[in-house]
Amino acid sequence: MATSYPEDRFDDIPKDLERVGAHRSPRKRGRGWIALGWAALATVVLVVVGAVAIMLLNSGLDSAPGDTSTSETPAATATAAPTQDPSVSITVLNGTGTSGLAREVADSLGAAGWTVGAASNADKQDYTDTVVYYADATLEGAARGLAAAVPGADVQFSQDFADAGAQLVLVVGSDYESPA
Repeated sequence: MATSYPEDRFDDIPKDLERVGAHRSPRKRGRGWIALGWAALATVVLVVVGAVAIMLLNSGLDSAPGDTSTSETPAATATAAPTQDPSVSITVLNGTGTSGLAREVADSLGAAGWTVGAASNADKQDYTDTVVYYADATLEGAARGLAAAVPGADVQFSQDFADAGAQLVLVVGSDYESPA
């Protein structure tokens, strides 16, 4: 047998209220559109952030091959004439696994009239190319002269070895062939 309770204020339910739980107030109009608007805004923001991140990671969008236009004659760059300057100090770094190679190259350069300040091992032992690095544009001629004295050496302007204490840095790579 069902127990009947006396009527109270919770029994007064509006006729147009079709939700369960009469103690709730009627829904506000337009609330669904507000949620949809916030969701759309969040989607747009996430798409823009994702596109910017992709462009930054890829350093821009790549164009299809053939879309790039190149000039038919590259601009000529002035290079300094190779010179041998005994006042320029050189650091020789062994970038290979061959023990004593930096000292061997330093001794041969010293015998040829170059001023070698130090001979040591490079930070890693897997350099493939022999390269003369210079950090001051006025030393390009001396760098080219040193590269001419070392078989197969290239010349590169770089600030990587500017703190090494020498004006020129020769990194001996695995392509180095000792002059006979």
